[in-house]
Amino acid sequence: MSTVNPQPLWQPDPQRIARSQVTRFQAWAAEHHGAPADGGYPALHRWSVDQLEPFWAAVTQWFDVRFSTPYARVLGDRSMPGAQWFPGATLNYAEHALRAAETRADEPALLYVDETHDPIPVTWSELRRQVGSLAAELRALGVRPGDRVSGYLPNVPQAVVALLATAAVGAVWTSCAPDFGARSVLDRFQQVEPVVLFTVDGYRYGGKEHDRRETVTELRRELPSLRAVVHIPLLGTEAPEGALKWDALTRADTEPVFEQVPFAHPLWVLYSSGTTGLPKAIVQSQGGILVEHLKQLGLHCDLGPEDRFFWYTSTGWMMWNFLVSGLLTGTTVVLYDGSPGYPDTGAQWRVAERTGATLYGTSAAYVMACRKADVHPGRDFDLSKVQCVATTGSPLPPDGFRWLHDEVREDLWIASVSGGTDVCSCFAGAVPTLPVHIGELQAPSLGTDLQSWDPSGKPLIDEVGELVVTNPMPSMPIHFWNDPDGSRYHGSYFDTYPGVWRHGDWITLTSRGSVVIHGRSDSTLNRQGVRMGSADIYEAVERLPEIKESLVIGIEQPDGGYWMPLFVHLAPGAALDQALLDRIKRTIRENLSPRHIPDEVIEVPGIPHTLTGKRIEVPVKRLLQGTPLEKAVNPGSIDNLDLLHFYEDLARKRA
Repeated sequence: MSTVNPQPLWQPDPQRIARSQVTRFQAWAAEHHGAPADGGYPALHRWSVDQLEPFWAAVTQWFDVRFSTPYARVLGDRSMPGAQWFPGATLNYAEHALRAAETRADEPALLYVDETHDPIPVTWSELRRQVGSLAAELRALGVRPGDRVSGYLPNVPQAVVALLATAAVGAVWTSCAPDFGARSVLDRFQQVEPVVLFTVDGYRYGGKEHDRRETVTELRRELPSLRAVVHIPLLGTEAPEGALKWDALTRADTEPVFEQVPFAHPLWVLYSSGTTGLPKAIVQSQGGILVEHLKQLGLHCDLGPEDRFFWYTSTGWMMWNFLVSGLLTGTTVVLYDGSPGYPDTGAQWRVAERTGATLYGTSAAYVMACRKADVHPGRDFDLSKVQCVATTGSPLPPDGFRWLHDEVREDLWIASVSGGTDVCSCFAGAVPTLPVHIGELQAPSLGTDLQSWDPSGKPLIDEVGELVVTNPMPSMPIHFWNDPDGSRYHGSYFDTYPGVWRHGDWITLTSRGSVVIHGRSDSTLNRQGVRMGSADIYEAVERLPEIKESLVIGIEQPDGGYWMPLFVHLAPGAALDQALLDRIKRTIRENLSPRHIPDEVIEVPGIPHTLTGKRIEVPVKRLLQGTPLEKAVNPGSIDNLDLLHFYEDLARKRA
């Protein structure tokens, strides 16, 4: 691809560069840890990946990480998978997340916003008090380090309190958003066998109340490991029989006790999309997330006590966990629970205005929707406090960069970032001291040895290749749940290039050090930042007797949109009429998620497979993106090559 894009869209001024935390960190690390004093960010990045141990030691000292017992060395074993970070060290994530209560007790730690868009503050002292009370109650319920605690919760303060109380006890947090159907939730929670379930009676979205009490009843019935269920009456209903009341567990004035756990002790479980079966239950560590998020939020996002951090997300997406970690930097975190476009498309800008957000994060799809809907954020809202608009979920198209620049403010730092649930962080994106070029991420993240490789493992510059990471990161999974020999973990990232993390994205590293992401090189469905696997869709749709087999594909569009067709091979005698269409959509909405209803349902003569019987999603995706048949697929691996001509013809018609 061409990287002739010489004029940056935005350039930080000298004052911003000088006062940024990454500039001050570089000068300090040069003095104390041998980092290069000159050469700016590129030199600092090179040092951070060449000298992993001094770099990560510097991060822990710069952010005053409190080790209750010291580490023997930074990196005990650097092989991937299985790198050992800070062996011997003990600490607690929640202790660090609540540190600002010591100096800023009466300032807001959280600003909670619902669809009325009126912010409600929760002070640092109140957050700490509730966490202390709930942690004591969890211990009284017999919750011990390593036990799993689950939340079926929207993005509300209670979810943050529950996560931090769980971490304080040394237990392992996991959550799903309440728009997930029971089957989706059970596919995730049944794997980890939680002992406590925090639930709401329902949630509000798009101006309507959505009652979830029947789903909660099903979850309680299907999770035999539960010792307690905690009811949060978001819609004002009484606690069901046998459930504990949230208010009763959080009313005490109890000083929190923070269990000191090993660096590699599990903090939370996140879930992959489940492309080829059950979602992977990805376990990340207390220490690994702590140091990775301090680096990412403090140095890359430049967040500190004066900031307000808003990212539109749900508790079912890793960006929620990332958002909560804003507390680590003493930042006020903005929680928005509601539709991204209610009562109108400009809703998120209104939230940014009313909360005084300094860093506002959203999805590329929302930016493009605002552009299409002729929204004028800079004209219609006071966004003078917003220093940075960040986007993720899918690559931000060039028109999205231009629109943010023109319609929000010319002096706006636009940070398109890219990472993954798998590391709960960013591989590339925001750097406050570098220019922004249209359509590009500013640079790889510190401590992240990001490269683009061809199929033989040769590094590429200015050419599209596979996104790989050639050195360990602290937030890489410590393991997957229920993967005793590590084979599923190894197969997910390390099969293609032994000892090197292959993520599953197409990427270009440009000769000037910026990054371009081209979307997934696998078949994950990524709708509005919420990833779901095709297997979930098949499982639901193919229960319908009329559907013999199906194939679902998600395709990033050049305009920033996302086209998700569902191809159906019908049973003999069945017809794809309006009644069947409605049933297909209703099945997906009720069993999985309203976000994953297909854009089109298309009847096909058959579904192509590999010779071992696997549906071939990636080759079909490539065909639909216009790749010639001979380059999209290995013909010798397909059971019926003639079936692929249908998708080839469809791509031609759409083009």
